[in-house]
Amino acid sequence: MKPTTGVDGTDLAILHELQEDARAPNARIARKLGLATSTVFERIRKLEQRGVIQGFEVRVDPRSVGMAVTAFVSIAATEVALEDDVETALLEMPDVLEIHKIAGEDAFLVKMRAPDNETLAIRLREGVEGAAVRSIRTTIVLATARERIALDLTHLE
Repeated sequence: MKPTTGVDGTDLAILHELQEDARAPNARIARKLGLATSTVFERIRKLEQRGVIQGFEVRVDPRSVGMAVTAFVSIAATEVALEDDVETALLEMPDVLEIHKIAGEDAFLVKMRAPDNETLAIRLREGVEGAAVRSIRTTIVLATARERIALDLTHLE
């Protein structure tokens, strides 16, 4: 059974094209899908208004800009009531790319990038200094086989 999303087959086709190339001109998408350019434009606009499309971003190769180290950091707050303070501290850290509130022993799973291990340690320590942190466990990524933001939408077809 397909989930109810409010996204029809045409929307899915447009989303697929945009996930392949977010800079694809509306006219090219329209030609490929057999639609009018104005239809594609209007559907994209509506998908943005509804929050289905959350934005368009440029993906930069981290190594090419000196951010060679990727780490996943598990953070536990001293108590549940203080997790908001920890989250606020994490949100202010520019090296933090993702913050996930998780179930289990830890409160957060955080993805960070830094130029090197020493800088990562310093920025992490300074970033959560003063926050109610009970423990920090850091896992350094040795190699990345896949990293993407495009979602598999085939279950909606």
